[in-house]
Amino acid sequence: MAHERPGVPSHNAWMTTAGALDDCLQRLRHTDGVLVQVAETRGSAPREAGTWMVVWPDALSATIGGGQLEFQATADARALLAGHAGGPRHGELRRYPLGPSLGQCCGGMVFLRYERIGAADAPALRERLQARLTPLALFGGGHVGHALVRVLATLPYAVRWIDSRDEVFPASLPAQVDTEFSDPVHAAVHDLAPGSRVLIMSFSHAEDLDIVIACLERLRERDDLPYIGLIGSKTKWATFRHRLSARGFSEAEQARITCPIGIPGITGKEPEVIAVATAAQLLLMAPPGPGATPQALPQTARSALDCAG
Repeated sequence: MAHERPGVPSHNAWMTTAGALDDCLQRLRHTDGVLVQVAETRGSAPREAGTWMVVWPDALSATIGGGQLEFQATADARALLAGHAGGPRHGELRRYPLGPSLGQCCGGMVFLRYERIGAADAPALRERLQARLTPLALFGGGHVGHALVRVLATLPYAVRWIDSRDEVFPASLPAQVDTEFSDPVHAAVHDLAPGSRVLIMSFSHAEDLDIVIACLERLRERDDLPYIGLIGSKTKWATFRHRLSARGFSEAEQARITCPIGIPGITGKEPEVIAVATAAQLLLMAPPGPGATPQALPQTARSALDCAG
């Protein structure tokens, strides 16, 4: 029979990004928890500032990573929940040297803040944690759109899902996905959050073209949409380029549109395959900012995996 270490929950629901916010808000209806958030890091650390998890009496929502760091933070959070002496106080910031005290090879330092939370905190907590997510606008509620939402809901994106057909959206969606009926659909481009990634895959090529034009016009005005992806073949994009040129958009402006979407080399046309390839392309992007472009994978992958265990 396996033995559990003290402080380790018997079942760690949602230790990863997938569904963590949903899981957190659901649990808050019934029990208090402790929000543990990375306030600051120095040197090599498992996760960046802002990363969070919620510790419950018998489970975790999300993860701050780091193995022994998370093990110690879980024990400290449960001490706060139980009111034990030596546990952190509500709002306290604690320093964790990863090498000397925790025996991790990272050698950096992490500062964690502990906050006890209950049902009354749910609305503010949702808004606060969603603010860390990258805004993404998805135009189109077809098969690929549905597959993309399922993938994106497991990643650090706040998804605004837009269609001119209100009936295409499912009744139940993750907390980080909001739906919007817009007719005409391209009207929604005007008030997208700055820094939004945009994916265009409506049921109509005419709608797709209208959305592309609205995005290019916004780039002229504000230059604050770092990625605009259009589903389609090279033939479709050639037709669109001809029409965009006739509308007065330059070659440089048209080059801001990514079509086809998805990382090269993945050729499957199943909705789920397109969704994974497109999500991977989004994750290769540079940090949010005007004109951000995809960057090479090797350094990104190495930095993301540094001290992850």
